[in-house]
Amino acid sequence: MSKAEGTALTGLVVCLAVLLAASAYGLVHRRRDGRVRVRTKDGDERLTAGDLGGPLGERATLVQFSSAFCAPCRATRRVLDDVAGMVEGVRHVEIDAEAHLDLVRRLNVLKTPTVLVLDADGAIVRRAAGQPRKADVIAALGTAV
Repeated sequence: MSKAEGTALTGLVVCLAVLLAASAYGLVHRRRDGRVRVRTKDGDERLTAGDLGGPLGERATLVQFSSAFCAPCRATRRVLDDVAGMVEGVRHVEIDAEAHLDLVRRLNVLKTPTVLVLDADGAIVRRAAGQPRKADVIAALGTAV
């Protein structure tokens, strides 16, 4: 095998390895995006009406962190509004992440949309980073109500 053929073969192997690694990362990211999860760090954190700029829901509150140019935030807003309209005593609150950086840092919000499910006392019971599915939000409310 000539030196040129060896170099071409090495380039092909490197290209395939990078493609495989990027595909694996994409699959993992896609699978995790928008999933509603319990985080043990959130268990002690409580939000108040002062944090949210309005009252908590009687039974639960859906808190959405959004940004101005976030396309999934608009779809998430529709899902959360629908769920809040379906379940009595549930309130949807949308917070502009850029305008509330202190709260974003305190709650470790790393991307928009991020959705927090709060119980009636303001304790965070579930969290989703990315656009959640309606069924997942309804299921998460079951733990908060």
